[in-house]
Amino acid sequence: MNFQEIKNRFGIIGSSPLLERALDIAQQVAPTNLSVLITGESGVGKEVFSKIIHQLSTRKHGPFIAVNCGAIPEGTIDSELFGHEKGSFTGASDSRKGYFEVVNGGTIFLDEVADLPLQTQVRLLRVLETGEFIRVGSSKVQKTEVRVVAATNVTMLKAIEKGKFREDLYYRLNTVPIKIPALRERRDDIPLLFRKFASDFAESYRMPVIRLDQEAVELIKHYSWPGNIRQLKNLAEQISVLEHDRHISARRLAQYLPPETGNRNLPAIYYGPEKEEQPFFANQETLVKFLLEMQRELNQLKKMVHDRVQHPGSEATEHRAMERIRQLAPVEDYSEQEAIQVWPDQEHELNFPSVQESETEESLRLEDQEMELIKRALEKHRGKRKSAAKELGISERTLYRKIKEYGIKE
Repeated sequence: MNFQEIKNRFGIIGSSPLLERALDIAQQVAPTNLSVLITGESGVGKEVFSKIIHQLSTRKHGPFIAVNCGAIPEGTIDSELFGHEKGSFTGASDSRKGYFEVVNGGTIFLDEVADLPLQTQVRLLRVLETGEFIRVGSSKVQKTEVRVVAATNVTMLKAIEKGKFREDLYYRLNTVPIKIPALRERRDDIPLLFRKFASDFAESYRMPVIRLDQEAVELIKHYSWPGNIRQLKNLAEQISVLEHDRHISARRLAQYLPPETGNRNLPAIYYGPEKEEQPFFANQETLVKFLLEMQRELNQLKKMVHDRVQHPGSEATEHRAMERIRQLAPVEDYSEQEAIQVWPDQEHELNFPSVQESETEESLRLEDQEMELIKRALEKHRGKRKSAAKELGISERTLYRKIKEYGIKE
């Protein structure tokens, strides 16, 4: 089966060399029984590649199950994966088969595998090495013949350094690595994906197709897309539903895009004619202006978030507020004393908040806004944690922890 046939079958759009390299590796490893570790940012389509590996393997007629390890509470994940015996813990009224027992002869996809507790990692390593597992509350060793395809959006080596992931398990899972490129690494594919999503939504909602002018096309090609394909699809759906004019300009499109994040707008290190490295803070005036601008934006943002809590508005506005919080929060940690040490000559220019402003900021703590957004998401989705977590951009397990932390009644 060639690349185009695979793309057509699994709904993959694009011809990026990085994408086709990932498809090539998936196609080659599929007929084997080797473990595969798929890496890539959230929203790039890692689960699609796990299905490709399964469907092109000799196990294609066997069961396939995708498990989001980050969505299962730590106290029950061993039971979910390996099963349990009756009475093994409170609430275990009957014996239950785990995924590794149910999927015997097939493929199990472990998404967000880096979120597995260390105890569960030990059990998983044993399955990978010997094919053996033990149900929770049992002493009987059982056998299973399952192929494991794992995925993560974190840097595993850093997780190993922090003691959050076992090194031996990492190398056992990483027999064959597949790296899925981020959307910004395949910019020429972005307009094609947008057109496909716009066409699908037009058909679904029975309305004319949204079309972008050339400047709008260039805008989506050069946007960073931190949410990758999932974010692009969400954008196409928003515009398809909300816009009356079906021809979208760059200016109109920009209103739907959250502000860019990252350090691309920070002052760059300058190297003079002699190639000597200059101090990072050599251009003090530029950095002072940058700090002041960020400070003003932060104060405006906090006021906006407070207004949104008092007067709830559109989801798009709240989403932009959350993105700005993530982007601007580090500036809040920059103390007045540190700034004076860096820019002693500009001390009089730094307009730090007064005591009254600090009290206002304290009343607008981000924890309060986070709790409010969580409540609103749960209410919107009628208590469905999975849907609420997806809207908030966090794992279901993290949402569960936040609900307990804030004492939110569901």
